[in-house]
Amino acid sequence: MKQILIVEDEELIAQLEKDYLEVSGYKVDIATDGERGLQLGLTGEYDLIILDVMLPLTNGFEVCKQIREKHQIPILMVTAKKEDIDMIRGLGLGADDYITKPFKPVELVARVKAHLSRYDRLIGTKEYKDEIRIHGLLIDNGSRRVFVHEQEINLTTKEFDLLYFLAMNPNRVFSKDHLFERIWGMDAVGDSQTVTVHIRKIREKIEIEPSNSQYIETVWGAGYRFRV
Repeated sequence: MKQILIVEDEELIAQLEKDYLEVSGYKVDIATDGERGLQLGLTGEYDLIILDVMLPLTNGFEVCKQIREKHQIPILMVTAKKEDIDMIRGLGLGADDYITKPFKPVELVARVKAHLSRYDRLIGTKEYKDEIRIHGLLIDNGSRRVFVHEQEINLTTKEFDLLYFLAMNPNRVFSKDHLFERIWGMDAVGDSQTVTVHIRKIREKIEIEPSNSQYIETVWGAGYRFRV
């Protein structure tokens, strides 16, 4: 299920957007100020962010700028002022699109679907990449073999799947719950602690110093990130 973050200080509007998106099959969280929106947006758990320009504490432009420095997910900005549209167009903030108030909820849903579909196609092209080479680490997806400085490392099926998924999405933070659902599936027996165990085993196999990881970084309180 795709996860969407709405950053909107007008609670009635935010709730209306959430209702329509949830009916369309998305999981939705709401932040009502810029600081909270930035905090949630930087976790890397969301597939798309709907971001209002006028927000308390931190405005939408700054939130967009900081999130874009870390993540490439679609950002749809919401504005009620023509001047803001000009800024979105002209400042190169990294927003993928904008929508002006007032708007019909069905239009918002259509925009969300279009951007998620486009992003999935872009990411999907990576899935056919046979080899990933990073800092002496070679992941060969075709043969499902892993080498560290030309020495082959034996990984279990899930260890390989987990490492490959993280390496395919470098510098993006994934929570343990997200990784468990992605690698093991929603109906799997177990919980997110399974991810912790597998990350530890992967580190023991591919890291020179497992306690000082070169490849898989723990982001405390958020999850894991593959470093490049």
